[in-house]
This record gives sequence, structure tokens and C-alpha cells, in this order.
Amino acid sequence: MASYIRFDWAMKRLLRNKANFGVLEGLLTTLLEEKITIRHLLESESNQDDEFDKYNRVDMLAEDSKGKLILIEIQNNNEYAYFQRMLFGTSKLVTEYINRGEGYDKVRKVYSVNIVYFSLGHGKDIVYHGKTEFRGIHEHDILKLTPFPRQTFQVDEVSQLYPEYYILKVNDFNAVAKTPLEEWIYYLNTGEISERAGAPGLAEARERLQVDHMTKVERDAYFRHLDNIVILRDNINTERAEGRAEGWAEGRTEIALEIARKLKDRGFSLSEIKDATGLDVQDLQKL
Repeated sequence: MASYIRFDWAMKRLLRNKANFGVLEGLLTTLLEEKITIRHLLESESNQDDEFDKYNRVDMLAEDSKGKLILIEIQNNNEYAYFQRMLFGTSKLVTEYINRGEGYDKVRKVYSVNIVYFSLGHGKDIVYHGKTEFRGIHEHDILKLTPFPRQTFQVDEVSQLYPEYYILKVNDFNAVAKTPLEEWIYYLNTGEISERAGAPGLAEARERLQVDHMTKVERDAYFRHLDNIVILRDNINTERAEGRAEGWAEGRTEIALEIARKLKDRGFSLSEIKDATGLDVQDLQKL
């Protein structure tokens, strides 16, 4: 079975090549459930060549099935403020890609697609979709568009004018892929593409993202990237374990102090309390 390049590496190094747009177009077409055509990539942080660069983001100008131009951002980050990072990315796209002096009617639709290889929030699903709606605080109805903006902007709902967010929690997928989107998530998670997979873009990925097609220099850099991922995960796991251990130690100390206070109130000596709780005399004298 062929070995394929991990998507996070391909996105940063290979998919900016116009010849490989079919891979990204396939992912977006599968996710948004309509034909997406990439017109060109925009300047973004993923232009940076440092393999340790923590940002891995591709911004693109695309066209939907109705011929409407939209801005699409794909992010693949790992940071604690990721939700804020998503907001920053879409806001940046909205403000950067409108010409100075143009009216607000020229603001383009933005989709933010976030492929996360780490734990982000709590939820049972593997794909989450977020959009903006305005709901009445008394009647709980959703604010609708009047006929004029519906006709002008060719949308049916207010939410269609605002950025939409997709979060793909690929590490949480551990089932058999039964849908085109699950086939994509399986590849994003494992770096493997089933021979039976027929989702849009995966045929292009099979052809263009094989490890065997890389030069020796590219393979060496790629394998260093894989090693760095393992090291990063080990460091994260170690930090989490140390954090839990520190938390347990702090919790035990707090419990011991509470017991010491009660024993002191009942007239026990410091020596007796020390023997019962294991706390230092210096700590007990502060009670």
C-alpha cells in the first residue's frame, strides 16, 4: 500500500502549487457540499518556510457553484487560544481583502475551515459548524432578511452574510469511513487513503501526495517533521502529567491544612498535628 504525505505537511509545502489545487478543492467541495473552485491563493502566514513555524494556514479566493467569489481560510494550528485564533483569522480576511473606500456591500463571504490535531473543547462529534444568527430575547425568533437585501445579496438568511466556521476534530475519528467526509477525515487522521475511497480530491491526493514521489531532500525534511510531531506530543503529554501530579499534590496539601485547622481548634498540640498530617511545623505555626 502506498504511503501518503500527511495533510498538515502537504498543506504547508505542496498544496500552494496550482497543479495541486484539486486536492484542496475536493476537501472543500466535500465539506461545503457544493462545487468549489480555487481561483488563487492569497498572501498568508503559510508563506513562511520555517518548519517549526507554529502557523500553518492557507488563505484562498474561491468560487462557489453559483459563480460567487468567497474567501476561504484553512488553519491547522495547536495553541491554547485557538477559538480566538479562528476569530482573528476571519476578521483579518474580511478587512484585508476589501479595497479602501469600497462600501460594506463589497464585504465577501468567509469560510474558516479548521483542521485540529489536538483536543479542542468538549463534544461527541468530529465535525462542528458555526454560524451567526440573531435570536430575539423575548420571542426567541430568528431575525430574517427583508426582500431587498435578499435580492441584492442573493441569500436567504442573515447568517449567510457572516463568516462560517468548520472544525474538524480529526484525532477523534476512530470508525470505518462510510461517507465522503469521513473518508477525508480518515486521511487527515491517519495519512492513509483507502483504495475504496471516492471522495472528491482523494484521487488527486493519491496521485500527487505519495511519499515515494518526494526528492531525498524533501523526504528528509518530511521525516524530521514527523519526528518533531512525536516529540511535541510527548512534551505535551509530559506537561499534562506533571500538571496533574502538581494538582494532586496541591490538593493533598489543602486537605491536610484543613484537617490541621480542625485539630488545632480542638486543642491538639503542634507535635500531634504534625504527626497526624505530615505538615511542617513552620506551616502549622501559620494556622
